[in-house]
Amino acid sequence: MVLFFTYVMGGLAIAMPVGAITVEMTKQGLKNGFMHGWAVGLGGMTIDLVLIAALYFGLASILQLPFIQIPMWLIGAVFLFLIGYESIKNADSGITLAGEKSDKSIRSSYRNGFFVAISPGNIVFWLSVFGAVLSNTYNPSEPSNFLLIAAGILTGILLHDLGLLAIVATTRKVMNRSMIKGFSIIAGAVLIGFSGYFVYEFYTVIMDIM
Repeated sequence: MVLFFTYVMGGLAIAMPVGAITVEMTKQGLKNGFMHGWAVGLGGMTIDLVLIAALYFGLASILQLPFIQIPMWLIGAVFLFLIGYESIKNADSGITLAGEKSDKSIRSSYRNGFFVAISPGNIVFWLSVFGAVLSNTYNPSEPSNFLLIAAGILTGILLHDLGLLAIVATTRKVMNRSMIKGFSIIAGAVLIGFSGYFVYEFYTVIMDIM
């Protein structure tokens, strides 16, 4: 239990920095309510679970190959740009204030979270975090330790998401449509900024290979 709660705190610390998932989760939470923000977080955690499984079964080296990561930088950039563009373009539509029912589907919010999480940045992060954990704590005769650590980190991220969305849900009660529209535009610009960073990383990797 000590090991588990230690890595719960680690998961909380990991989730604190603002990234593309946090931006999209906050935006959906403000525009469409708690469940939509929660769906974005679950979409992101689906990718996290896949990466943890990949590490557990020894596929980390494949994910680190340049010919795997190069197209993913570009794919991630395209997805982030499209989601950011959609956020700006539709900033004044689909807004539901507190107490109103959203017309947007939970599935589309989950899909956004899933696509935002598909990026080499996220993959490299998990490889570095869990790669270090795996090398330091994994014992083939006691695989439960790694699974316990993974569960602790994911629980910490889950608690962060719940806390963030609780704050968003409270803030949403005092926000009007214009304020939510403004945040949606800012969130879209930030996501496009992340897209530009991915394009830069794509270019850098290509130049390193050449």
